[in-house]
Amino acid sequence: MALDLARATGGTIINADSAQVYRDLSILTARPSAQEEAQAPHRLFGHVDGADTGYSAARWAAEARGAIEDSVAAGSLPILVGGTGLYMRTLLDGIAPVPEIDPAIRTQVRALPVAEAHAALSREDPVAAARLNPADTTRVARALEVVRATGHPLHHWHAQKEGGVGDRINLSAVILLPDRDWLNARIDRRFGEMLDEGLGEAAALLARADLPADALIRRAIGVPEAAMLLAGTMTRAEAEAAGALATRRYAKRQFTWFRHQPGPDWTVIPDTDADVRRSIIETLLRI
Repeated sequence: MALDLARATGGTIINADSAQVYRDLSILTARPSAQEEAQAPHRLFGHVDGADTGYSAARWAAEARGAIEDSVAAGSLPILVGGTGLYMRTLLDGIAPVPEIDPAIRTQVRALPVAEAHAALSREDPVAAARLNPADTTRVARALEVVRATGHPLHHWHAQKEGGVGDRINLSAVILLPDRDWLNARIDRRFGEMLDEGLGEAAALLARADLPADALIRRAIGVPEAAMLLAGTMTRAEAEAAGALATRRYAKRQFTWFRHQPGPDWTVIPDTDADVRRSIIETLLRI
C-alpha cells in the first residue's frame, strides 16, 4: 500500500519498524526488497549496525523528523510505514526529557534483585510501583534509577514531553487490521520461507565477535529461533513453529495497541482486497 501511494505521488517511504532499521538483517525482518526499494525513495531502512546497543525510539524519532523535513523540502510526500507503535507515538507526541542517568546509580540499581528493586520503588515512587509488574526487571529498574538520579518520579518527566511533531503536521493515518485467521495463516507460511532464505544472514550476525550479548537485534523475532536451530538445540520444525508463534503473539499485541491508540480520524482497514486499498489511497490523495 505504501508503494502504491509512493508511486502515485512521488512520495518517500520512511521506515517506522524497530527491527528493519538494522543493517544486518534484511530477510528475517522483512525489509523491502531491492526491487521494491527501486520503485520509490526509502529512508531509515537498514541504516543501523547490529552491534549498536544505543538505538532507541527517541533516536529514531529525531531521524524520522529529519527524513520528513528532507522529503517535504524535496516536494515528496513523506509516507511512514511500520508497526512499532512506540516509535510512532514518540514521533507524534514527543518524549519525556529525562536527564542522563549517573552511571554509578544505574549500576547500583540494576544490580538489585527485582523484588528488592520493586520494594524500593514502592517507597520512592509509589505511583510507578503500583503501575508496573513487580517482575518486570527492566521497567522497575528504569523507574527506580530515574527517581534516584533526578529526584523526580517518572510521571513528573512524562508530563513534560517535548519534540513531538503531531501538532505541526497534517497527518493522514491508516491502520491495517485484517482478519486474524487470514493473518495467522500468512504468518505461519511466511516464517518458514524466511528461515529458508534468512538463516545465512542470521548465522553471519551471530558469528560477529563484536556483537554484544545485550544487543537489541538479538531479540528480533527469528534471531533466537535461528540461533537455536544453528546450535542444534532446536529442529527445523521446532524453530519454524516457535518463530511463527512469536510472530502471532506480536501481531496480537499490535492489534490490541492499534485498536486503542489511534486518533478519532484514523482510518482502519479490515479488508486486504486490492480495490479497498485503492479506494483508501484515492481518499488520501484528496485530503
